Amino acid sequence: MKSEPKVYSLTDLEQEQETIWDGVRNFQARNFLRKMNEGDWAFFYHSNTKIPGIVGLTSITKTGITDPTQFDPNSQYYDPKSTVESPRWQTVVVQFVEVFPQTISLSMLKQEFNAEELLAVKRGNRLSVMPVLEKVAQRILIIGRSK
Repeated sequence: MKSEPKVYSLTDLEQEQETIWDGVRNFQARNFLRKMNEGDWAFFYHSNTKIPGIVGLTSITKTGITDPTQFDPNSQYYDPKSTVESPRWQTVVVQFVEVFPQTISLSMLKQEFNAEELLAVKRGNRLSVMPVLEKVAQRILIIGRSK
């Protein structure tokens, strides 16, 4: 799960402990959110920063949540085509798990994984939510938890 630290950082999540992952307005990313299950882990990726990369780990505590920002005309995520009866945007609630000792930079991810293994390293990929294969996730955890 990707966020710009100036908008919402892992530090923000650590302070709040839990948050709704609102504002996703890409259908493919939304579909990935819909496939998440309670108890799943998600890597927290900081984008649009000096060193973009994975900074820590979260867990999914609730799924199938209707994103309330789609109904708020004052929100930048407002969607006039969405209705309460037929919402277009669903999301999840994430909980803080841990901060890694060091950022796993995008350049390091590109050295470790190819685009078939990890969508985040695919050229031109701008999705804010992407699945990670179990074997890749285990390798990322080892890298992230090493000092």
